[in-house]
Amino acid sequence: MKGIRAAVAGLLLLVAATRSHGQQSPVAELPWQMGPTKVQVGSHATLDVPEGYAFLDAKATERFNELMHNLPDPTPTYTLAPTDLNWVAMFSYEDIGYVQDNEDLDADAILSSVREGTEEGNRERAKRGWAQLHITGWGLKPQYDPQIKSLAWAIRASSSQSDEEVVNYNTRLLGRLGVMDVVVITDADKLTGAVADFKSKLPGFGFVPGETYAEYRSGDRVAEYGLAALITGGAAAVAAKKGLFTVIGGFLAAAWKFVVAGFIALGAWLKSLFKRRQGA
Repeated sequence: MKGIRAAVAGLLLLVAATRSHGQQSPVAELPWQMGPTKVQVGSHATLDVPEGYAFLDAKATERFNELMHNLPDPTPTYTLAPTDLNWVAMFSYEDIGYVQDNEDLDADAILSSVREGTEEGNRERAKRGWAQLHITGWGLKPQYDPQIKSLAWAIRASSSQSDEEVVNYNTRLLGRLGVMDVVVITDADKLTGAVADFKSKLPGFGFVPGETYAEYRSGDRVAEYGLAALITGGAAAVAAKKGLFTVIGGFLAAAWKFVVAGFIALGAWLKSLFKRRQGA
């Protein structure tokens, strides 16, 4: 993963420096909760963390994202990762109401909006001296599963510090009162295996009683937008349609998560850390 390593050279130097002084990396010092355990994903859902996987709560994930040079997200976010670090999943909840799922999806139009939003986000990244991100295409065009009320897609991106691609696999799990956003980050060449592994853990996810999609009741708040806007930026996309501002946010809500794939560059070392914690 030489391209990923280049994207996080600064963090790897930090790891090397702290280890040379007999200290742990700040990433390693985060309060990872080791499976098997059951955790709260905010107040709206729970997640079974199996053996061989680790979880960070919202406060720890915020610190993790700072270490990984990810743009800040005001929404509480939670992290799930296998201890072999082949992928990292980020969970966050959108309290937007009941999303109606009767909308056709135009993949080309959606990708154009995503690309525009990401390039706008590069302005902020440039101000911070961080690598630029560029959308290179679909890894998986948007697909909606009406049985489990799940919208999924994958987007490929490249970093200005690397010739290799990173892939974000996105899932939106629809609930009665809102949507759980999940972004899975992995190497492009590991996408198929990572997605299969992540999907095998979804049965361990559940909205709390009373908040499942099937429990919708007449009079519940209905979201202002549908499936396509879940991909292109949600509230930002709605505001743009109303003429309030130019579409800049199409992908800002999620684009920052691309660089978190650099976490995988710490693979072997953190894997040994996880093993030690599990044996404690």
